[in-house]
Amino acid sequence: MPLTKKFSEMYDDALTALAAASQRPVNVVNVDGHYAVRVNLEYNRYVLATNAPRGLWDEPDASESWLVRIFQTGDDGTDTLLGEAKKPWLIDAFDSAVEQLESDGNIVVADAEFGSIRYTRELG
Repeated sequence: MPLTKKFSEMYDDALTALAAASQRPVNVVNVDGHYAVRVNLEYNRYVLATNAPRGLWDEPDASESWLVRIFQTGDDGTDTLLGEAKKPWLIDAFDSAVEQLESDGNIVVADAEFGSIRYTRELG
C-alpha cells in the first residue's frame, strides 16, 4: 500500500472526474500488487479502472486507454465480472461499462433508488 498516496495524488483529476460521474467516493487501491482506481457500488458491486495492463501507469498522461470493469462479490467471496469497457477516456469507458451492465440485464432494480448509477450520457 505504500504507493496508494502517490497514485492518488498523480491521478487526482481522474479520481475527481470518476467521483462526479459515479456520484460516489473513489479511491486508489492495491489489488494483488497492482494499483487501480476503485468505486464501491451497492449490492456488493464495485468498479475497477486501470490504464495499463498491470494497473496504473507511473505517468497518467502517457496511457492510450482506460479499462473499466464492474464486478460483483458473491456470498462465497468470489468476484464475478459483470461488464467491462476500454476507451481512450476514463469517463467514456465508465459510461460504456455501465451501459453494458444495463443492456445485459445486470442492473438491480430496487424499490428506492438512492443515487443509482447510470451512464452520464443520460444526464443533462
